[in-house]
Amino acid sequence: MHSYRLDLDEAVSGAHRDELHRRIYYLSESITDFRLVPGPPGTESVGAVVVTTDHPVDADVLAKKLRHVVDTEVLPQLQTPPKVLWQSPSSRTPRTETFAALLSDGVVHEAGPGQVALGAPALAALDAFDGLLREIIREEFAALEYRYPTLLPVSALHRSGYLFSFPQHLMFAARLEGDVDTYREFAEEAVARKDIGDRVLDRCGPVDRVLPPTMCYHTFDQFAGATLPDENTVVTAKGGSFRHESRYHQTMERLADFTIRETVFLGTAEFVREARDRFRRRATEMVEQLDLAGRCEVASDPFFAGAETAMQVSSQRLLELKHELHLDVGPGESISVGSFNLHEKHFGEAFGIKGPDGGTVYSACVGFGLERLTYALLCQYGWDVDDWPALLKERCRETPRAGRGM
Repeated sequence: MHSYRLDLDEAVSGAHRDELHRRIYYLSESITDFRLVPGPPGTESVGAVVVTTDHPVDADVLAKKLRHVVDTEVLPQLQTPPKVLWQSPSSRTPRTETFAALLSDGVVHEAGPGQVALGAPALAALDAFDGLLREIIREEFAALEYRYPTLLPVSALHRSGYLFSFPQHLMFAARLEGDVDTYREFAEEAVARKDIGDRVLDRCGPVDRVLPPTMCYHTFDQFAGATLPDENTVVTAKGGSFRHESRYHQTMERLADFTIRETVFLGTAEFVREARDRFRRRATEMVEQLDLAGRCEVASDPFFAGAETAMQVSSQRLLELKHELHLDVGPGESISVGSFNLHEKHFGEAFGIKGPDGGTVYSACVGFGLERLTYALLCQYGWDVDDWPALLKERCRETPRAGRGM
């Protein structure tokens, strides 16, 4: 391992610390670890970053990348004080070292970096949370429900702007070029080599499919170019979502492969805002019923590497377009388990979706990470179903106990 200190031209304030932290691993694939070095005494600022790499690198090149990201994406962001919209009345304190205990007890299994397999009773909790969310959707909104295929056309993410707003998260679905010689040569090389991963792309055909980072892009692509028959439309779906998290993946908090229940609202500006806020209120009521500790606050998305990154982050916060529901998972630690987002006309214009009056629709979406909800429950209540809140316990009565065998 090799260590390098990368000094900043200008210290990053404590208010920008998290925005800096979430970008370091994306500077280079060679970075395996890092720590932020405090700035001047008496401040919460960052004056340098010490990175560890798996092989020798040019420190000047890394420093140049870091300074560019800091100067163009971090420092220009308008920082506003955190705005809490709701605070749970629960005083429940999460346990520590939850994930290690879950692994030891066979409740979860690490299948790979950012991939976790769920066993009993975590799987039952995940399904129960989805059931509770579907009840809210059924009671509050006349939603159309779909089960979308996993793969999404790359063109859908291009139209949406995702390709140039969140390139760090993209996970493409590649295939070999359709040629018998390609298949034969690849098969021969696969027999001869133990590790073929670094040679696959050499023989791939055009990439026209991508793993979806969330469910809503399926919905926007479904209605692309359409004129909706009703003034307001609601669509909900559950499915696998995929985001490359580099080395930020950890426990069940940040996965590369996870499950989302997402609901999309299409219609008038008044409808989508009211629906977003109504869903948020129902979700926080559910959290209170479950006596889970957490909060809801104004947030922003992890825009990266774009010319307008700083402006996008600042605008989201100022206009309060994104709200996040956070639940506690450890002493002083919380994770976002749900988000409530207004898009204005962005996706309506990008996908050419019209209302019955011929005008471009507004949109909003509400999404919940089901593994994250489950993890917050396990952190706060443990994995004995008898200790769970009644609202979940009654849905999980028939669940086998945690263990390594059936």
